[in-house]
Order: sequence, then structure tokens, then C-alpha cells
Amino acid sequence: MKVQATALANAFIIDPVKFEDDRGFFTEAWKQDVATQYGIVDVFTGTNISSNRYKGTLRGLHAQKAPHAQAKLVRCVKGAILDVIVDVRPESPTYCQWIAVELTADNLRTLYVPTGFLHGFQTLVDDTTVLYQVSAPYHPQSETGARFDDPAFGIEWPDASTRILSDKDQCWPRFEKTLTAVSSI
Repeated sequence: MKVQATALANAFIIDPVKFEDDRGFFTEAWKQDVATQYGIVDVFTGTNISSNRYKGTLRGLHAQKAPHAQAKLVRCVKGAILDVIVDVRPESPTYCQWIAVELTADNLRTLYVPTGFLHGFQTLVDDTTVLYQVSAPYHPQSETGARFDDPAFGIEWPDASTRILSDKDQCWPRFEKTLTAVSSI
């Protein structure tokens, strides 16, 4: 696997090295020893799957507060997504900055999301499945988030005409109102 730094401190894109022949391909999806060389020392204790029927489904922006904060390894195993992360660590040099990475079943790219980041994605095609590993179990009382369209971030999401959100994701407060809660991620 090839690890590439992003514009956000401590966040990485991980590209697989494919070994292909007429049968298909083989790749190693995760190698802890390689990740450790880049300072990724999280132990991933759970794996989640998000099935999304329709293009435009937007999930996020989510995080969990400490001591239940989650690092994530996010990959798309069917279809395509625009995966977005926002650095909300007040001490970080990339505080309140975001990046978007296209993850597809074809490119097999993985996004490493450190603790202290908000995370969300929007599907780019119908029938998309996202698989992500997490470093801590879901803890409802520690859940926090911010609106996907919060002007504090200015995220450039894909086509709004097809956007589908849950009631919960539409009701997250603006980031300024969640700063205290998020700063303890």
C-alpha cells in the first residue's frame, strides 16, 4: 500500500498496490507496519457498512467526543462517494480546513481519518456501499456533529439537486455552537 499525506495534518490517503492477472487482482487493504511508519498507530476494533440506495445521499458531518473518539479507515466497496473530512482540533495547524477525496470501488482508495475530525460523504452514483473501520465503538452519548453546509467550512459538495439527508443530519447546529463539544474530540 502507498501512503500519501493530505493537506490536513495527520490525515492520509492510502492507495493499494494491485497485483493483476487474467483472473482479476489481489491487494493488501491494510498493513499496520506500513501505517506505523506514518504515525498511524490506531487499533481498529470495529467495521461498519453503510448501504446507500440513491445518488446524492449525504451522511455527516459526524464525530465522537473523547474518550470515545474514533479514528476511521474509509473505503468505498461498491459505487462511488465524495468523502469529506474537516479538522476540528483547535491546536492543529489545519484547524477548520477540509479536504474531499473521491473513493470508488474501482480505485480502492482508503482515507485515514484521525480522531478530532468531522467526517461525512455524499454518494456519486446509485447503489453505493461504504465500509469503514473504527478505532472505538459507537457511543451515542459522545456523538457530535456540524451541518454539512456550515459556512465555517465552505465545503463544496456535489450537485445539490439530488441531495438526500436524514432529519438528524439536517438538524446539526452550526459549528460555532458546537465548538466546545467538538474541541474535546
